Amino acid sequence: MNKNSFRLTRLRGLIFFLCAFLFDCSAARSQDLAARGQYIFALAGGCACHTVPKGQLNAGARAFPIPFGTVYSTNITQDKETGLGNWTDQQISDAMTKGIRPDGSRILPVMPYEKYSGMAQEDLKALIAYLRTIKAVKKATPELKTWAPFARSLGTPIFLKVFGRFSDAPKQAPRTGIERGRYLVDHVSLCADCHTPRNSIGVPQQSLYLAGADEKIGPLGRAVPNITPDKDTGIGDWKQEDIVELLHTGTKPDLDNVQGLMDEVIQGTSGGYKDMKKEDALAIAAYLKSLPRIKNKIK
Repeated sequence: MNKNSFRLTRLRGLIFFLCAFLFDCSAARSQDLAARGQYIFALAGGCACHTVPKGQLNAGARAFPIPFGTVYSTNITQDKETGLGNWTDQQISDAMTKGIRPDGSRILPVMPYEKYSGMAQEDLKALIAYLRTIKAVKKATPELKTWAPFARSLGTPIFLKVFGRFSDAPKQAPRTGIERGRYLVDHVSLCADCHTPRNSIGVPQQSLYLAGADEKIGPLGRAVPNITPDKDTGIGDWKQEDIVELLHTGTKPDLDNVQGLMDEVIQGTSGGYKDMKKEDALAIAAYLKSLPRIKNKIK
């Protein structure tokens, strides 16, 4: 072998090594991003609304009653026909934060994309990376059942124009303290989506922010408690550690256990509130305890 051939062989070997190294680094970064996304997924209660209880995980088709009919959650697995398998990252982002499908149609605001619009860009990117790892399950989403045929195409844009509350997403999420708790409550864990009552057309009553709702207007026909620090009707007597314990185990200070959707988001699918880091649970607790007290007795 002459010197030129030897040098060429060494150069090829070096290029191969660099390519392999860069590929490994890229794969490691992708795995790390997906792992962080799985934690965001857990903070979001494992997106429990997209799983029928005791059904196929993340495959959607869960029924949610709305004032003018019944809507069904979508399949968020990587199935290419019935799930997100053929969606781009940007299309998933637009659906989650703007309520717009790839075909341009509107998602009914039962999906809390207004809240998710405030999710930090870094968290949303990680969450989408995790969604890419969810095993494909072929399951079609049932059509919207409604007596108002133009509810989606005409009603949704009008509703959002009048009542919509979108947020500007920060690049990074707050890291600690009450601001971290507020961010999680409002834009990731979505406590307000269930614990803030809505009027007859589904508009959140902001004057009763996190003050609970009785079974007539609560999600899925269930009452949800007041989680403001009112001593008579809320969690005013709870310690921060009591809130942490509930988020991790579903156990209240009186040793009773939560039921229904709250239990589902604690347990999650591939992750739920039970997997929340203690510092994040404490941040949520600190935020809830800092809120104005609202007296609202839930029947």
